[in-house]
Amino acid sequence: MTTLYDPLKVGAWALSHRVVMAPLTRMRAARPGNIPTPLMAEYYAQRASEGGLIISEATQVVPEGQGMPATPGIHSAAQVEGWRAVTDAVHDKGGLIVCQLWHVGRISHSSVQPDGGLPKAPSAIAPPSGMALTADFERVPFETPEAIPTEALPVLVEAYAQAARNALAADFDGVEIHSANGYLLEQFMQSASNQRTDRYGGSIENRCRLPLEVTEAIVAAIGGDRVGIRLSPFGVANGSGEPDPMPLYTHLVEKLAPLGLAYVHFIEPRASGAGQAEVDHQDTPSAADLFRPLWPGVLITAGNFTRESAEGVVERGAADAVAFGRHFIANPDLPKRLKQAAPLNPYNRATFYGGGAEGYTDYPAL
Repeated sequence: MTTLYDPLKVGAWALSHRVVMAPLTRMRAARPGNIPTPLMAEYYAQRASEGGLIISEATQVVPEGQGMPATPGIHSAAQVEGWRAVTDAVHDKGGLIVCQLWHVGRISHSSVQPDGGLPKAPSAIAPPSGMALTADFERVPFETPEAIPTEALPVLVEAYAQAARNALAADFDGVEIHSANGYLLEQFMQSASNQRTDRYGGSIENRCRLPLEVTEAIVAAIGGDRVGIRLSPFGVANGSGEPDPMPLYTHLVEKLAPLGLAYVHFIEPRASGAGQAEVDHQDTPSAADLFRPLWPGVLITAGNFTRESAEGVVERGAADAVAFGRHFIANPDLPKRLKQAAPLNPYNRATFYGGGAEGYTDYPAL
């Protein structure tokens, strides 16, 4: 029987266990420039376990992709240099780390846009719920975004590919494409946020075109065995949601399957929106169970897992690894604690976003 603590081959990497650190936005990059800091290097190094996989916080691929203050990028030389200190610190502890590539689309606000302009999105449709976060960490209503012109999309695809090259230049072990949680690539996929009439809108095939072009370009740039993708088929975060997700995501997963990716990473619907509040959506389907038959490679699942449920999903073969978020924030040595069935530190939600060392690097290890 396979367990959560057994080794796993994931693309180009050999993991010593199957406890993954999920991508976690923490808003502690240096401004101006959105550059990773020495404090961030300390934070990631604390959470690096021998042969374990860390997925970095979401990292914007272009300045226009930023949605929140003090989130890091991977599009400038200074950012690459800042990230190199982080990856070196993780590798010194024997860990592996991939960079999650991000463009928030309509979830942004003009105050964090490089030119003060409106956020960019598939269509000029504001999110139906939630609030934007300004450069001053204030919650305000979402703005109506500008639709990205058709001719600008190949430029955006190349920006993703260049961000992947930059990630390898920063000594990341690979990248994860963020195509979940109501951000740009998912906005293109879903009918409520994409009402385009060009070849990127309308049919399921057209709405999946941009995420597939981005994935193909990144695979061509750095190799599929260093690329993962994150999806939230039943998510409701940031105003997302497809009336019937299965046809859309079945098409997408079937098109991704031949590309030789290292993994696909599903967010379980019971955890959608967990970054903003305590959630446990009831009577929801299991993304891992539904898509396991469609995905021939490594499948990572995430979302409100406990030690027991994580062990169970791996043992029954619905997932190959489990990503933890909030518990990894509060427990830098989480893989060891889970294996030993040790008690977990409670997390402090008030310190999740922004700030300094408090609630970031001051959680004790065993």
